[in-house]
Amino acid sequence: MLTMPEINRIRKLREKKGLAIAEIARKTGYNWRTVKKYADGNTFARQKIKPKKGMMEEEGYGQIIDDWLEEDAKLLRKQRRTNKTMFETLQRNHGFKGSYRTVCAYIQKRRPQLKLEKEQRYERLEHPPGEAQVDFGKMTVVTKEGKEEERSVLIISFPYSNAAFAYPLPAENNECFLHGLTQLFRQAGGVPKVLRIDNLPAAVSSIQKRGGRQYTEAFQKFQLYYRFDVQACNPYSGHEKGNAERKVYYTRNLCFVPAPLIESDSELTNWLHRKMVEDRNRLHYEKERMIEELWQEERSELLALPEQDLPIFSLDHAYVNKYGEVTVDGEAFVIHGLSVPNRVLVKKEWDRFFVLSPDGDVHFEAPRPYTNVKREIPWKEIFAEWAVKPRVVEYSRFRAYLPESIQTYLRVSSCEVSSRLKGLRVLLDRCTLYEIAQWLKKKQRWDLAPHEIGVLMEAEHSHYPAKWEEAYTPSVLVDYETDLTVYDQRLHPVKEGGWQDEHRDKRDL
Repeated sequence: MLTMPEINRIRKLREKKGLAIAEIARKTGYNWRTVKKYADGNTFARQKIKPKKGMMEEEGYGQIIDDWLEEDAKLLRKQRRTNKTMFETLQRNHGFKGSYRTVCAYIQKRRPQLKLEKEQRYERLEHPPGEAQVDFGKMTVVTKEGKEEERSVLIISFPYSNAAFAYPLPAENNECFLHGLTQLFRQAGGVPKVLRIDNLPAAVSSIQKRGGRQYTEAFQKFQLYYRFDVQACNPYSGHEKGNAERKVYYTRNLCFVPAPLIESDSELTNWLHRKMVEDRNRLHYEKERMIEELWQEERSELLALPEQDLPIFSLDHAYVNKYGEVTVDGEAFVIHGLSVPNRVLVKKEWDRFFVLSPDGDVHFEAPRPYTNVKREIPWKEIFAEWAVKPRVVEYSRFRAYLPESIQTYLRVSSCEVSSRLKGLRVLLDRCTLYEIAQWLKKKQRWDLAPHEIGVLMEAEHSHYPAKWEEAYTPSVLVDYETDLTVYDQRLHPVKEGGWQDEHRDKRDL
């Protein structure tokens, strides 16, 4: 008895290819009578269903347990029901009168059967050159400060040659995804004809009823600009881009186990590119040829790159609240110099964002919060606002961010606070707030004006020129110490018992 895929193959060879019965028998290896029966007849393979007996099948308890087993298969093992839990639930909620042994025997029989029924038969696909698959993978790196950080590494693989390229990114949003694809196309030296992706939110906005995809507007523009076709995988069907899935796992073991120590993201990008290029110097897992050789063949099939990269950014409207804050990526940023409330335009790139004025000028620029880049607080602008309203200092949320010594330095009257803030604002042109705070903490000079602090700080950092070496002094005079007693006797004879003491003694006589 043939399976349905085998019957379907015989039907296709007969109906679509137009092969004779004898030719189909030679290709498939089946008897010509069997081939004729399924190619031209109306007989289909029938499955003999044996009647199920027992209270688990007849009374429907088995179907309940089947549902539980399928449900638990999607959970972590420690979150799944135990046999005892299922037995007690059947007794409590479904009136089960059987024994615990009956439930255990049924579970032991049905669990492998359900797993086997769930497995699907996949046809081995032949990938022509020029087709690629893409996927994200979470990788761990170690910074020079000794802290672990996660990177989302975008990997593009070419199944024909098994070559791959990787690019680290701070997030998996729309801008990062398209920027990463642009850099991967540059590394590959061309654009794949077909790109297979899963249902990434950065590219797919919705899945329609009949399997269609609604792509984001930014991804549609990107696809049109680079001229490649897209194939989206079915939901929960990672095997449809198995080469990329496997390449993510392989890249993690090759490059990120153990986690590499990096100095900067640019260094990580260059190092990762070198590793992926070096990895091509090995045999293909099936074709018994070098991956580098196969890649050079496949590279000629790629589409040409445009002369210029497509600018990747998005524009969103944002509102400036009554506190002068604009929310970007869930984090509030204080924008100085804008009337509140107000409406502004925010331009987002993959690593930075810009707040644009109504005229299109850049009013504020900062790294996006997820890039883990430390942002400097604009103390000069804050001090300027505080100087106008010195009473605000005590209640401002920025006061908690000041170093402790600066907070102590500003605990004076309102009039003096204003002058000190203006002086500190000028002093920030020459040194950082951290340096000022360290000097105040060390010297404890809370009475000085800001300009006096600046003078003393510069004096500490200034150095006298080094002593010149000279060879004209006689060796007898080197390290010679002068006896100053003789000079004291000449300059102060009274103190030293000189001639004035002698004349005073004669007058007394």
